[in-house]
Amino acid sequence: MAIPISIPNFTLATFLYFLLLPSSISSLNITLILSSYPSFSDFNSLLSSTGVAADLAARSSLTLLAVPNSFLRPTSASPHPSSAPNIADVLRYHVLLEYLSLPDLRRIPPTGKLVATLFQTTGRAAANSGAVNITVDSINTVTFHSPTSNATLISPIKTLPYNISILSLNSLLIPSNLDLMASETRPPLGLNITRTLIDGHDFNVAAAMLAASGVVSEFEADEGGAGITMFVPTDAAFADLPPSVKFQSLPADRKAAVLRFHVLHSYYPLGSLESIVNPVQPTLATEQNGAGSFTLNISRVNGSVGIDTGIVQASVTQTVFDQNPVAIFGVSKVLLPPEFFGRNPIELNKPNGSPIMGGAPPPDFALSPENYGPPNHLSAGRGNAAAGGVGILSVLLGLWCTVIFYYPV
Repeated sequence: MAIPISIPNFTLATFLYFLLLPSSISSLNITLILSSYPSFSDFNSLLSSTGVAADLAARSSLTLLAVPNSFLRPTSASPHPSSAPNIADVLRYHVLLEYLSLPDLRRIPPTGKLVATLFQTTGRAAANSGAVNITVDSINTVTFHSPTSNATLISPIKTLPYNISILSLNSLLIPSNLDLMASETRPPLGLNITRTLIDGHDFNVAAAMLAASGVVSEFEADEGGAGITMFVPTDAAFADLPPSVKFQSLPADRKAAVLRFHVLHSYYPLGSLESIVNPVQPTLATEQNGAGSFTLNISRVNGSVGIDTGIVQASVTQTVFDQNPVAIFGVSKVLLPPEFFGRNPIELNKPNGSPIMGGAPPPDFALSPENYGPPNHLSAGRGNAAAGGVGILSVLLGLWCTVIFYYPV
């Protein structure tokens, strides 16, 4: 005898929705979200026409400070902002590089909170002039301050925890030292990253790995927009890897993820890294694996820039290349993500205390290209994630179909 069991469709649909939600969030389009709010059509149009919206598409965690049409309309004293040649930098100043909901804002201490913006990553902001200061008064009024202007929070518009928060302000914020009539146009850089590393004479292993994996084409494609910042381990750093790490045994897709883990999807010159406001930075690996994963903690340590992965602590040793929108820095250690190598700190120093440069030669990473399928731009990780999601979904649907009709007794 079999007993029929009924499972509510709503429960199953809701569960499947939340199961697939992370992969959906990664592809959300800011302009598509704002298109549902006609009162922000002017601001939305500026995001699209300046290309700033495209810069945001690959980011996994941000807060957008949007301004309604009524506060953007031109007057005799204030022309429409679209007439300013570098309005794109003004818009970048309205993109905070962390997720902040209304409860998060109301927990800000009386002293305020400095938050880095997308404008700060361009290298055109002097010191911390690319950061926004947020304060909350005794009646919970939230105010956003630049060195030259203030704006007050009107209300939240849309929140998608913990990826995207869109807030409404009563005016544009203008960063300091920004010449509204200065042009930001620049010729494309067209940098050959592999050749640049080989010319650096101490990055042959990294150059070979990038060329073999195919991810270097992704990095070069990201030279436009907000640019990129690369942390490249020296040959000595690869030679310093202990056998227990088994780096060479990683599958090709994981090796590519580790390489993406060494890259920020924004241009940070050395001065910006030294004064970075938000120390936890997402990487290109974060964009393919979800918010909160594969992040780097960047801070100033003993007069240098320190990078903490959670299990490895490295430092910036030299500037290999720095020209907006690409910065390449040499680092003392291979940045190993805890997602692949566990949560315990890894000791990478030579056990005999001998200088690294006098140790064993770096491992041979000149792997054959046929072992790697060059991924499409920012697509390989998402494809793997989607494949995993489809596999889980198939199992769940199979189980559901089995129990919805009969349950053997």
